[in-house]
Amino acid sequence: MPATNLLAGKTAIITGGTTGIGRAIALAFLAQGCNVAVNHLDLPTDKPHLTSLLAEASALHAASPTTTGRLAHLPGDVRDPSTGLALVAFALSHFATTRLDICVSNAGICTFADLLDLSPDLFATTVRTNLDGAFYVVQAAARQMARDNVPLGGGSIIAVSSISALVGGGQQVHYTPTKAGVLSLMQSAAVALGRYGVRCNALLPGTVRTQLNEADLADEGKRRYMEGRIPLGRTGVPADVAGPAVFLACDELSGYVTGAQLLVDGGLFVNLQ
Repeated sequence: MPATNLLAGKTAIITGGTTGIGRAIALAFLAQGCNVAVNHLDLPTDKPHLTSLLAEASALHAASPTTTGRLAHLPGDVRDPSTGLALVAFALSHFATTRLDICVSNAGICTFADLLDLSPDLFATTVRTNLDGAFYVVQAAARQMARDNVPLGGGSIIAVSSISALVGGGQQVHYTPTKAGVLSLMQSAAVALGRYGVRCNALLPGTVRTQLNEADLADEGKRRYMEGRIPLGRTGVPADVAGPAVFLACDELSGYVTGAQLLVDGGLFVNLQ
């Protein structure tokens, strides 16, 4: 049986928290007793995801009201520097706390495109969302954790990078540099924030089924090819990334882990040869 209450009493923020990997991490944190504020764009297409997430969180709380965290949500675009600041302030106010314990920078986009035909707009949007957005929310969380957490300091910042930070992709020339940048951001932030007791780590998922790649994996031939390269023999699901996120968020489990990159890829990277 999985350990429970590993994050009891903690407060977390998660960007892009209503779908895919962010959603799975939010639910896992809630189950471990963490109060979670998720960010989302509040687009019409987001509404069903938010509604179902709220329902699932409510069901978790009803089943274990004394051990399950509470969920809140706030719309905002991570490309706007004010969004990260607003999310931090909202989490502290909503959960009536002076401490932000965990930040998960997860929001991102991935649109496959050929290098020769790649438009400046797609390139700029990808960089601004994946890299600029990560920087702004990490900076906002770091300011709270380093300067204003009471007692002073401490916290865990987790950025969702990708196996693409370590390998190339012919249809991802605009995407892979952003994920390499996110990994580098965590490495440098770990150095900058270590004196405050703030740990910064990157999760590098492999091929995980989310709304970002569902059309690509709908190609039966491509899916079989990918599964054939993965030693564990299957593509991942968002819940596969949630456990490692709990590990990195929990001081008792990973209190001496910072500046690290954790591959969550079923062994794909070591078989890319």
